[in-house]
Amino acid sequence: MRVHRSGTSLALAAPALLLPLTLAGPAAAADPGARPAPARGSAYMGMGVVAHDGQGAKPAAGLSVQAVQTEGVDVSSHNGNVDWATLWNSGVRWAYVKATEGTYYKNTSFAQQYNGSYNVGMIRGTYHFATPDTTTGAAQADYFVNNGGGWSKDGRTLPGALDIEWNPYGDTCYGKTQAGMVAWIRDFLDRYRYRTGRDAVIYTATSWWTQCTGNYGGFAAANPLWVARYASDVGTLPAGWGYYTMWQYTSTGPTVGDHNHFNGDYSRVQALANG
Repeated sequence: MRVHRSGTSLALAAPALLLPLTLAGPAAAADPGARPAPARGSAYMGMGVVAHDGQGAKPAAGLSVQAVQTEGVDVSSHNGNVDWATLWNSGVRWAYVKATEGTYYKNTSFAQQYNGSYNVGMIRGTYHFATPDTTTGAAQADYFVNNGGGWSKDGRTLPGALDIEWNPYGDTCYGKTQAGMVAWIRDFLDRYRYRTGRDAVIYTATSWWTQCTGNYGGFAAANPLWVARYASDVGTLPAGWGYYTMWQYTSTGPTVGDHNHFNGDYSRVQALANG
């Protein structure tokens, strides 16, 4: 900004220029409740669930839930090196590891987490944290597949998962309309299937899905649902899905926080791995 020192114009203009800066700048900096935005790449599965979705749910009628639920975990770089032996001995039999975010981040703990879970005997897969405001769905699917998100029919590898949830860096729905969000998700899923031959798992929360996709039900026929709900009951599912495949039910579990139920016994986990 250039200020001209001519006559009385400076004296008249000064209050109008300085008043907004005095009120907005120091007051905002002194706000004890203000939190810095997280660094890009630091997002992980379910990081917004408690803040946006809370905890506790009323039982939902009409959901298909198997009698046996197989325990699993999901991890990312914020977990660091994971004690896989302890998890295995506690009954955990499957895991998902964050591989990528956007087209700019790869999990710095990926090797220890992905190989470590496999080495103790778990069936494991990888997930991608979506940022629909940065690049196209197809571009992010390619980045995911190229950096750990592929699939092989070895009986030990689960299909990739698209983690689509609250934006930790800005607008909840990443600045997209509901139709625009559905189109972005479809772009990712179509490209992932083209690259791997598998339909990706969709991880989301019902409240986010309703708000940001208009509770779209068109992916349910092909894409397994992994729903987030931190409560004693899974609650209402997004439109189209009559049952969940996986349920992230807590962020405060033992050894690592995020624990999940697979809706069925171990043979069903194997079935998903084998396609």
